[in-house]
Amino acid sequence: MKIRLFHKFIVAFIAIGVAAVTVAGLLIERELKRDLMIRIEEEMAAGARIIALMPAGEIVRHAGELAERTRARLTLIDAAGRVTADSELGDAETDDHRNRSEIQEARLRGVGKAVRYSHTLKQEMLYVAIPLREGPRTTGYVRLSRPLAEITRTIDGIGEAVFGILLGTMIAFLLIALLFSLRMLSPIGRLAAFTGKVRTGDISGALWIESRDEIGLLSENINEMVTALQEKIRTAGEEKRKLESLFSGMSEGVMVLDAENRIESVNRGMAEMTGRPRGEVIGKTLLEAFRNIELHDALERFRERKETVYEEIGLGDDRPVIMDVTISAVQGETGGERKTMLVFHDVTRLKKLERTRTDFVANVTHEIRTPLTAIIGFAETLQQGAFENPETARKFLRTIRENAERLNRLVDDLLTLSGLELGETKLHLEGVRIEEAVDQVLAVVEARAGEKGLTIRKEIAGELPLIRADRDRLAQILINILDNAIKFTPVGGTIAITTSPGEEECLTVRIADTGVGIPKGEIPRLGERFYRADKTRSREPGGTGLGLSIVKHLMMAHGGRVIIDSTLGHGTTVSLYFPVFRESK
Repeated sequence: MKIRLFHKFIVAFIAIGVAAVTVAGLLIERELKRDLMIRIEEEMAAGARIIALMPAGEIVRHAGELAERTRARLTLIDAAGRVTADSELGDAETDDHRNRSEIQEARLRGVGKAVRYSHTLKQEMLYVAIPLREGPRTTGYVRLSRPLAEITRTIDGIGEAVFGILLGTMIAFLLIALLFSLRMLSPIGRLAAFTGKVRTGDISGALWIESRDEIGLLSENINEMVTALQEKIRTAGEEKRKLESLFSGMSEGVMVLDAENRIESVNRGMAEMTGRPRGEVIGKTLLEAFRNIELHDALERFRERKETVYEEIGLGDDRPVIMDVTISAVQGETGGERKTMLVFHDVTRLKKLERTRTDFVANVTHEIRTPLTAIIGFAETLQQGAFENPETARKFLRTIRENAERLNRLVDDLLTLSGLELGETKLHLEGVRIEEAVDQVLAVVEARAGEKGLTIRKEIAGELPLIRADRDRLAQILINILDNAIKFTPVGGTIAITTSPGEEECLTVRIADTGVGIPKGEIPRLGERFYRADKTRSREPGGTGLGLSIVKHLMMAHGGRVIIDSTLGHGTTVSLYFPVFRESK
């Protein structure tokens, strides 16, 4: 339990006051007693001297009256030490008084004083004796005595009065001291209340104490400290908000582990990367939160080596996210808790692009090498003498030309696709009637469809709105889709072309076939360059493998989109969504 400063002051003041009154009372009482004893002794000695001037007979006759006037017991003693008169006992006291101390002192010094117990009166007495002289001869002694109790009562009365005065003075002093203490402790209490508020984190306001002493200076110093603290807290708050904004806004995932290697905090980027809300991982270990051995092993290596660790890991089961992880120590105060920071970079898209680029290089190399190999082979055969046979020579030359044209189409398609991806292809957008575009394309592909015995059914509703498209590029889109449908639809199959108004100001063109279909897992990759859904199936001569990729980019350039739906063994449906043409006002 805390003792308040005010109570300490009260106890201290009371202790000082009691000690001061006690010491002063004792000193004053002692001085008063000494002074009073001296004064009484002098008074009694003066009275005795006056009585000693009288004849002995007069003293005896008037002993009672003289005792009353001197307010003391009067005893007349002769030179032999016998009592000749006593104001209280008469001459009944017969003891020899020569050896009494006051008589001996009076004989020697002229005045004798003594304080002793009177066996006659049974009490302490103060004695003063004066010798009676007749010339040089001492004829007796006049002794006056008073009871010491009477003197003590007088002294006690005076002492009580003095003690009362001292006590009153002490009380007045204590009141004044307490008022002063309250005045002095009031700002100290305000200082304590204000600093207590600051200790709990409330640093609003200021401390105002009107004082020019050290307390006023202390309040000014505290105000300056609080102002500096407010500025530091404001600066720290700004820095914290900046760091939190930076931490939350980072595209990289950031995770901090505490000294026990449990997850202390994660940023929004990490939660989005892993698809795990913060609440699910806070307080858990890496193994508990992600169940990933590679990540756990990387952390263990960091703990063993005490140096930054770089690792590439995959998080997730179905579609793992590829991460570049950097594990490092959090720089902090020396001797403080050691924390660990993990920074995750999502490189899934980069890895996918690298794989796509590798596949593209392999595919384009294969696509170029096949016709080049045919051209070189037939050319070497002709050089070796095959041109002597005109029929064989013409056949070889026709094959060389077909493969050269295939190379040319491949280069054209690659240039077209590159121009679309770089935004260099300019479209001449205008209002186009979809029925006319379909009829124009059917005229080109019907012959090939007829060779395979395919039926093309066109179902176009009347009064359809115009679509916003480039005529040539629209024809290229439709030809590529129909060309694939013809290629992968068995003999006797059917291809249906339907149109219908779509949602969001668009027109839908659907081309459905009864071909071999595509596995569901391969559909998302359709549109990649040279991608083959069935890698065991050789591409028919004349195709470049870039058709769907060109279609996808052309639809995006038109502001539309393409959706492919397919069931293996039951055919494929390609839905093209074109924006409706609106006249500009």
